[in-house]
Order: sequence, then C-alpha cells, then structure tokens
Amino acid sequence: MRVRRPVTYIMTNERSGTLYIGVPTNLIQRVWQHKTGTYEGFTAGYAYDLLVQYELHDTMTVAISREKQLKGGSRAKKLALIEYANPQWLDLYAAII
Repeated sequence: MRVRRPVTYIMTNERSGTLYIGVPTNLIQRVWQHKTGTYEGFTAGYAYDLLVQYELHDTMTVAISREKQLKGGSRAKKLALIEYANPQWLDLYAAII
C-alpha cells in the first residue's frame, strides 16, 4: 500500500460497538494512533482498535465526499458494507503494514 494516499476507513472496538469513520492520508499511521491511544478528539473515550473497512481514493476531495456519504448513511448500510468486504470483522491493520 502506498503510505500517503487519501482513504476512508472504519474503526470499531467490537462487532456491535460504535463505528468511527475518518479520512487520513496515512492510514498506517492513523490506525497506529488509534491502537496506541495517541489519537485525540472524539475517539479518546473509545478503544477503537479494529480496522474493519477501508477504501483508497485518488484525491482528498473524493475521500471527503465518501466520508460524508458514509457518515450520512444508516448504521445498517455501514454494517452491510463491512459485512460484504470483511464478513469475519477481522482487524485489517496487519494487511496494510
């Protein structure tokens, strides 16, 4: 994986837990920040340590548009997206490092 590339991603702390959607340009670094608790803000109160879905984009504009689409969608749609791409809800972090 190219390290610096716009990406939308979904993190969670468990299968039935809260979903976090974000847009970094360095997915490896951002997921590591989640896993080590060094990413502050909304996620500070949650132990988001499972990367369950991500999508690479060519531009940040496209990535932000996709983030808004995902955040505006229902939980059912987000779960369906995860289930389709990652039915076992595996932590995908090892696949990107």
